[in-house]
Amino acid sequence: MKKLRVSLATEKKIKKGQLLLEKKDFPHLDLDHQLVDLMDQRGQFLARAYLSPQNKGVGWVFAKQALDLDVAFFRALFEQAKAKRQSYRDDAGTTAYRLFNQEGDGFAGFSVDLYGDYALFSWYNLFVFEQREKISQAFRAVFPEVLGAYEKIRFKGPAYESAHLYGQAAPESFTILENGIRYSVFLNDGLMTGIFLDQHDVRASLSQGLATGKRVLNMFSYTAAFSVAAAMGGALETTSVDLAKRSRDLSQAHFLENGLSLDHHQFVVMDVFAYFKYAKRHGLVYDLIILDPPSFARNKKETFSVAKDYHRLIAQALDILAEGGLIVASTNAANLSRQKFKKELDKGFAGVKYHFLVEWGLPADFTYNKKDESSNYLKVFTIKVNQ
Repeated sequence: MKKLRVSLATEKKIKKGQLLLEKKDFPHLDLDHQLVDLMDQRGQFLARAYLSPQNKGVGWVFAKQALDLDVAFFRALFEQAKAKRQSYRDDAGTTAYRLFNQEGDGFAGFSVDLYGDYALFSWYNLFVFEQREKISQAFRAVFPEVLGAYEKIRFKGPAYESAHLYGQAAPESFTILENGIRYSVFLNDGLMTGIFLDQHDVRASLSQGLATGKRVLNMFSYTAAFSVAAAMGGALETTSVDLAKRSRDLSQAHFLENGLSLDHHQFVVMDVFAYFKYAKRHGLVYDLIILDPPSFARNKKETFSVAKDYHRLIAQALDILAEGGLIVASTNAANLSRQKFKKELDKGFAGVKYHFLVEWGLPADFTYNKKDESSNYLKVFTIKVNQ
């Protein structure tokens, strides 16, 4: 086992409970995809970790003692994770949620989601991907009720995005329940599944009163899951806007699953900034506008970054928001703190009076490391605008 002595700053970080190892912690590191023991400034054992670069950092701490990564280790983690989610298992109205959430459940680098009778593993770096047989064996022992599993390989590129992992094959598309609402999902088609599970508390707020009697605009709508929740919650009408042509058919599938007529629900394939201009030009007004952009996006004309450009969304939303209307502002950018996101929102309001009604983070099934703010990456605010 390779031993690495860490700097005093890194030692303090680990002792505080932060688990992500970054390039600045090892400026001259020439190792990857292996277990290491981290030693403090005195040469004493500090923690066991693995090194494997991914979209953030170069590795993760996973234990403060010398534990082996065997089937028993992962089985114990899965048993603890299953016990934490007893309330979800008891809820007949929800059949899709996160079963294991990286460092929040004791081991970063992969997550597991449940979609009905099927599990979906997401692998975020090569080291953990190489442990998948042990992880899969442990998972099957703890979750024998799961009929089959798929994997999303999120670090190799588009040629390796999705594959069947074990057990029974899932239908090409099938229905899951969330808060009693039906959604059409798919597990073996690229990196997406048709719904983002980390938003189910926000969708619940829409279906349980927030959208009642309102005209709703859903920007960056993907498959319009927010719109469906709003419609089931009594919205007068919904408009879902996304640049991807495929989004229209996927969105309509959710509505049809719930027996909703499409008469008062529109699906627009258009750049959101172009739609803002279109709506303003045509005098369209909305009571509730949902803004949930990707952290970074690029089209033929421009790029969009949540950290630098979110204020533009707020400013243009205000032009078509009804008096006393609501904005649901959301981001999953882990590199943007809650405080900085609020500053970006305030920049967009530019003196217009507003106040926060509700603040959301990750739901209970997405357990996170409470000693590391970036682990709770989801930031959603329901905002009342006092125009």
